[in-house]
Amino acid sequence: MKILVTGGAGFIGRWVVKKLLEDGHEVWILDNLSNGRRENIDEFSCNPLLKDFIIGDIKDNELLTDIFKNKFDICYHLAASINVQDSIDDPKTTFYNDTVGTFNVLEQARKHNTKITFMSTCMVYDRATDESGITEDHPTKPASPYAGSKIAAENMVLSYWYTYKLPVVVVRPFNTYGPFQKTNGEGGVVAIFIKNALEGKTLNIYGDGTQTRDLLYVEDCARFVVEAGYSDKTNGEIINAGSGRDISINDLALLIAKDEKLIKHVPHIHPQSEIQKLLCNYSKAERLLGWKPQYTLEEGIKKTREWIETTI
Repeated sequence: MKILVTGGAGFIGRWVVKKLLEDGHEVWILDNLSNGRRENIDEFSCNPLLKDFIIGDIKDNELLTDIFKNKFDICYHLAASINVQDSIDDPKTTFYNDTVGTFNVLEQARKHNTKITFMSTCMVYDRATDESGITEDHPTKPASPYAGSKIAAENMVLSYWYTYKLPVVVVRPFNTYGPFQKTNGEGGVVAIFIKNALEGKTLNIYGDGTQTRDLLYVEDCARFVVEAGYSDKTNGEIINAGSGRDISINDLALLIAKDEKLIKHVPHIHPQSEIQKLLCNYSKAERLLGWKPQYTLEEGIKKTREWIETTI
């Protein structure tokens, strides 16, 4: 197939691109490099199936019109703002990137009947209330402009299914981590904790650390996202992916640092947007796609640590 990946130079995007190339598809990448990095996709530069890497923005309609002349079979739409605190500080940028940008992509997809696989987030959910985990029917809660923009974009995506029968799927991966994730303030908690532990620095935990996360290894996430795009069974659906296990941030820090003296609690930067318990129920992904995670948290942390060791 001919496939476009927006945000394909980002952390999850590069793993999606890798999987698509391994599966033998022709791939185009669009990324404005605000979050993505060129070095994330360096290893694919000589692959003849990587047809183009376009540095550009999903808010640029002229550019999108030109790119979509390639008549893609699927667009994996991952380009977005990704940081909750940034959305609190600057909600306009997040809204235009995540909601308006998604609308622009949808309009192009509608012209060419290109399937849209839309990358949403578990951050749209209200907290988990029990150990059965969060299903796709769980209440949403726009606790930040980031979550609000994603919910708005999800609704636009699904409206194109109901109105135009454009094939679409909304995917909601839980907290994804792994190699190529940034290890600075824009990165994820696992990458930041591992880098600080390797350098003997303090692992700072926001708040009391009792908040839990369901951590999904990035290769499991990419496989889920790609296969959701391939399947007709997913059209018009919202689908979760996670490990089915949550861990408190306190326990995660101890698992990574193995030394309580390296762990420090600091005031929360956005307590109003904290979700106390995130635990995924991925039974729908298993039912529709036969998908389940292949990596345990311990295996994923080991692989991530090995990669970070090569970068510092």
